[in-house]
Amino acid sequence: MLALFRIIEGIALLTLGRKLFWLFVALIGFEVGAFVAARVFTHQPDWIVLVIAIVAGIVGALLAIFLQQVVVAGAGFVAGGYVAVALLDLFNLDFGLLALLAFVVGGMIGAAFVIMLFDWALIGLSSLAGAISLTQILLPRSALALIAIVVLFVVGVAIQAGWWQSERRRTR
Repeated sequence: MLALFRIIEGIALLTLGRKLFWLFVALIGFEVGAFVAARVFTHQPDWIVLVIAIVAGIVGALLAIFLQQVVVAGAGFVAGGYVAVALLDLFNLDFGLLALLAFVVGGMIGAAFVIMLFDWALIGLSSLAGAISLTQILLPRSALALIAIVVLFVVGVAIQAGWWQSERRRTR
């Protein structure tokens, strides 16, 4: 059940991250919640991890709706941190404090990226997070994982950029 939800979540991140900002924040909250819960509650049933991840996602969505300016930088930080740690995990480089350092550095880069280039940052980060999420579920630790991430990332950016450009043309 968690795998099916993560596939739907990955597709939504890949294609709708900029269009539905609150959804992007909620799904990143879900991803981080699932990531942390799976490592903290290692001997618990999957439903506990799912509940924790859903609560984190709901909190993220509510924050995005009511505190958008603060959440913009926070979402960039969390998304950048998640992407950095997920890339370490993809290459089996999860060495305790290295993961924390990668999260912080990736988070700072993600926050700065989002603040400077809000729309493009949302498109890029949500496409990359969606690509990684889908690849983790569909091709875990596969030799094709990096290629799949790149292909899915490009597809996600193309879809979201196309929708954004059509929105901009309609408002002119």
